[in-house]
Amino acid sequence: MASRNLTPAEIEERFEEAALTLKRMPNPPGSGPSGYGSSWPAYVQEARHAYGYHEARMRVIPNAKEIQRMEEALDWLRLIDHPEQDRATIDRRIVWMRADGHHWRAICRAVGLGRSQAWRRWSAALIHLSRALGRQGRKPTRRVPTKSSINDPQS
Repeated sequence: MASRNLTPAEIEERFEEAALTLKRMPNPPGSGPSGYGSSWPAYVQEARHAYGYHEARMRVIPNAKEIQRMEEALDWLRLIDHPEQDRATIDRRIVWMRADGHHWRAICRAVGLGRSQAWRRWSAALIHLSRALGRQGRKPTRRVPTKSSINDPQS
C-alpha cells in the first residue's frame, strides 16, 4: 500500500478496474454448473458456419499484476463496516454494482433504496474506505525509549 491516502475517486477507479478484470478472467467450458444438454457436437445449420467463416473473437486474459490488484480491491470491500450488518452488506453491494457498471435504477431496485439515498450511501462508503485505507497505510507510532526513561523505573 502506498504511503499516501487514496481519494474516493481513485478507489472508485480501482473498483471499476477490478470489475473489468473479473469479467476478463477465463471461464473454461465445463467450469460452471452443468445444465440440460447433449454430449453430441453442435449441428452446423449453414455451410458458412462450418469452416470458420464467422468472425474470430479475441479474449484478453488479465495478467498476474491485474489479478493481484483485483484481489486487493475485493479485500477492500470487507473494510466497509457498520454496526448493523445488513447495512454494511447493502453498502458493499451498492459499491460493487456501481463498479460493475450497473445503472442507478437497477442498483436501487436491487437494494430497495431511493436513488438519492443509494448515492449517499455509495459516497459515504467510498469516503469510509479512503479513511480506513489511510489508517492501514500508517505504521503505529511507538515511543522510542531514551536513556533517562530506561534507567527511571517510574516512566
